[in-house]
Amino acid sequence: MTRGRVIIAGSLAQRPGVGGHAWVFLQYLLGLQRLGFEVLFLDWLDAAMCRDTAGARCGVEESWNVRYLAEVMARAGLSDAWSVDFNQGERTLGRPRAAVLDFARETDVLINVMGFLSDAEILDCVRRRAFLDIDPGFGQMWQELGWAAVFGGHDAYVTIGENIGQPDCTIPTCGLEWITSPQPIVLDEWPVVAVADDAPFTSVVSWRGPFGPVEFAGRTYGLRVHEFRKFVTLPHVTGQRFDLALDIDPGEAGDLALLQDNGWNLLDPRAAVSGTDGYRSFIQRSKAELMIAKNMYVQSRSGWVSDRSICYLASGKPVLAQDTGFSRRYPVGEGLLAFTTLEEACSGVEEISGNYARHCRAARAVAEEHFDSDKVLPRLLEQIG
Repeated sequence: MTRGRVIIAGSLAQRPGVGGHAWVFLQYLLGLQRLGFEVLFLDWLDAAMCRDTAGARCGVEESWNVRYLAEVMARAGLSDAWSVDFNQGERTLGRPRAAVLDFARETDVLINVMGFLSDAEILDCVRRRAFLDIDPGFGQMWQELGWAAVFGGHDAYVTIGENIGQPDCTIPTCGLEWITSPQPIVLDEWPVVAVADDAPFTSVVSWRGPFGPVEFAGRTYGLRVHEFRKFVTLPHVTGQRFDLALDIDPGEAGDLALLQDNGWNLLDPRAAVSGTDGYRSFIQRSKAELMIAKNMYVQSRSGWVSDRSICYLASGKPVLAQDTGFSRRYPVGEGLLAFTTLEEACSGVEEISGNYARHCRAARAVAEEHFDSDKVLPRLLEQIG
């Protein structure tokens, strides 16, 4: 007997090979399955998105998109727990459409990551629809500015921007009652792994990402590039090795030169962190994480905590994270260290290196106490109702 059924809807097939993105969905799917729920993952594609491994256009059945999704789910033991709608109902891959609708009719809640699923027939079947915001600030400001109607058609609204609604958080609520929750992690999937003495500080970074800066209420909310430049001298100043799996356009010649001149070891993320196993291995081979956040998260005081940082913590890797306002909610100083200035970041590097074993133990303890899926998900489901 299962405790019930939950659907997770998201964009895994649209980003083949991006292991960190896939793990966002897997934490929910595997975490809910651990709790006794039957789960189903829903995705969609259109013909223009389908590519082979060389990047050439191809049919959906031969596409790297669908093959990658199938491989990820199979490795997670979820081979029969996914379905992809192609070209708005032209065909369905994975679990057939009729079986998806049957599952949806018995589903307790559909968690719609960033409102990705817009299939009215499926949405109308489920008992409760929850919007899950994993990129806090952008959607809310777009809606307030009239750029996009992001949040319609849901019964509950969840965000990982845990400070939304607080006086010093500038993310608008859009008149909605937000449930705040950290992202969960399935601890058994992320065991503590010892590292070599010369292991580097690491980070996995998208330099700009898909969205541009947002002008809202007289302020500009920018991207990660706008924060990263403030800390670009960190390897040079500390003398430590920093490996950066960096998704950056080759045309960003000035920034690439700036990074290399300051001692960053730049890695191609398509090789360094490819797939779910490659992503996990990269984290587990690291000494610690340096997390520099998007300017949107920092300036808005969102309280955002990176899902990637949680993976480092669970693996027993200390996290040196730019403070987005999360320090009011989580213990900082051991295992998880917060910084706002270059000087504080340098001190954090020195502290982690000088007391490494203690910070490794504390990192895992923070993950166990605050981000364990066995704790986060029951609380979230109760709040969703």
